[in-house]
Amino acid sequence: MFVGHYSVAFAVRSEKNKIPLWVLFIAVQFLDYIWATLVLLGIEKLRVIKGFTAGSMLDSYFHPYSHSLVTAVLWSIVAALIYKALCGPHSRLYSKPAPWMIGVAVFSHWILDLIAHPRDLAIYDNTWKVGFGLSNYRDPEFALEIVLLACGIILYLARNTMPTVRKGAVIVFGIALVIVQIGDTYVPRTPLTDKATVTGVWIFYSLFVLIAFAVEKVGTRTNINRP
Repeated sequence: MFVGHYSVAFAVRSEKNKIPLWVLFIAVQFLDYIWATLVLLGIEKLRVIKGFTAGSMLDSYFHPYSHSLVTAVLWSIVAALIYKALCGPHSRLYSKPAPWMIGVAVFSHWILDLIAHPRDLAIYDNTWKVGFGLSNYRDPEFALEIVLLACGIILYLARNTMPTVRKGAVIVFGIALVIVQIGDTYVPRTPLTDKATVTGVWIFYSLFVLIAFAVEKVGTRTNINRP
């Protein structure tokens, strides 16, 4: 699962909870940020194998500290508490349920990975591994990713008031994410090392966060200048 994770970020964002889209982009990939960091540190293990599944080259055979069910719950609670602590001094700007919605967004990553991953998600430590294995079927997994993303963007556009120019920016961003997913799913490429792969995760995920931040700024100046 790749861009499908961002569907949750788009769907959760509303004027009621006031959580910035870029923060939700971090939240839905929070577990992968931890995973990439732990692989770089040599704590968790990854093999990049061409044709490992039809839709992925990543054999993440040891990632209990970032992707077990127990640690996913714990990281979700940690993320919620961090957000609450950071937003506490600015309570007027954020709704009270917002920190727990951050926690839900973080945990959604594990749920969507459960659908896509082969049996490599541990319940506890590195044991009792589960996964429905949709990544073994390239076209259905791709279709699910795109349907999820489209539904998330539709909800985002319906639940948030914004100028037309920002709506256009959101749609263009969504199209760009679809193109990225097409490349990730269908374009042949040479497997990278484990360290190079997770470095790319950090770079691309952070780039998407910056774009999400920029998208929500589109049209802001126009609104300020209106009488």
